Amino acid sequence: MASLHLTKVGLGHSNRNSFPDLAITRRAPPPPTRSTRVAFKLLASSSQTEPDLSVCVNGIHMPNPFVIGSGPPGTNYTVMKRAFDEGWGAAIAKTVSLDAAKVINVTPRYARLRAGANGSAKGQIIGWENIELISDRPLETMLKEFTQLKKEYPDRILIASIMEEYKKADWEELIDRVEQTGIDAIEVNFSCPHGMPERKMGMAIGQDCALLEEVCGWINAKATVPVWAKMTPNITDITMPARLALSTGCEGISAINTIQSVMGISLDTLRPEPCVEGYSTPGGYSCKAVRPIALAKVMNIAKMMNSEFNMKDYSLSGIGGVETGGDAAEFILLGANTVQVCTGVMMHGYGLVKKLCAELKDFMNKHNFKTIEDFRGASLPYFTTHTDLVRRQQEAIQQRKAVKKGLGSDKDWTGDGFVKETESMVSN
Repeated sequence: MASLHLTKVGLGHSNRNSFPDLAITRRAPPPPTRSTRVAFKLLASSSQTEPDLSVCVNGIHMPNPFVIGSGPPGTNYTVMKRAFDEGWGAAIAKTVSLDAAKVINVTPRYARLRAGANGSAKGQIIGWENIELISDRPLETMLKEFTQLKKEYPDRILIASIMEEYKKADWEELIDRVEQTGIDAIEVNFSCPHGMPERKMGMAIGQDCALLEEVCGWINAKATVPVWAKMTPNITDITMPARLALSTGCEGISAINTIQSVMGISLDTLRPEPCVEGYSTPGGYSCKAVRPIALAKVMNIAKMMNSEFNMKDYSLSGIGGVETGGDAAEFILLGANTVQVCTGVMMHGYGLVKKLCAELKDFMNKHNFKTIEDFRGASLPYFTTHTDLVRRQQEAIQQRKAVKKGLGSDKDWTGDGFVKETESMVSN
């Protein structure tokens, strides 16, 4: 077994040059007065052979990059405790707001899409739609459970997901109340596709860059813990709100939330699914079918962050259809520091994290990667424009033609390759 040395690492601004591999906790401005957090860095001895899955994000140390995504898997004390016991790197609680009384859920609220003929019980589940709202539990209850979780698991990472109406005082009050529980970070839900848009909540803010910029300003002037802005994919250019969130003080971006969708129509009843008293409403689409879309959005955000921001000062959390360690590796290869899983837990249970960790380690061993940072963002340089692809292929064709023409002069003949060299100059 490898021996581990625990090294305390300060994460204030004065340490940025000393430890360039760690992200800072808060930047200034805004706001000018942010608390300095402390993280721990695990330094393995030379005898260590197993890949190290630990990550340090915005000054927060996690044993692995796998995070419970905000939703049913983080809806109360019992399930979040289970997540910590199973070994998840962090847990993001279900989104809370000041007034839970306005949140009224319906049942059924989920619908599934299966491969092959939809509705076949034998088909693999590839898509999942929900019309579920944010937490319908009283805020005080959720806050007490946050406090209890941090008391029982002081070394585990608990992140509060918050959403409010377009009212500065409400955002400030909500931030203050969740921070008092000892949570480690805040994720701001700017992206729920069915989260009471008439109240300017959720996606209604994420799709309006002017609103998002203003609200992010309020949030980052108040918060004293790292803030992640959760992006909606239901927008033409996801880099625009992501850029504004970072510019106004957020330390991280989470992407993507669910894709607005209609799961289907029953050909027996002619009613939409999920069907509630004969009616439905567009909901949020998730599961493995969304992963290619999520990868594209994460790639675009990561390229923007690399070109316009110092990526070491910020973080990116990838979300969308993760069910295997290989799925997670793809997001990390595109620049994600962490990977969130929500629907995957609903389908496979909290023990899924063990499979994710084992498969990610297998991938790392295959390529001789020792840490997550060894391959994070490694695939980003291979994305380019279509025009550049055409140029590269034309150059490659010309090079292959040049090789096919054979030897340039008699001095190029070799003894070992004589037959191949001869054939390289035959025309038929």
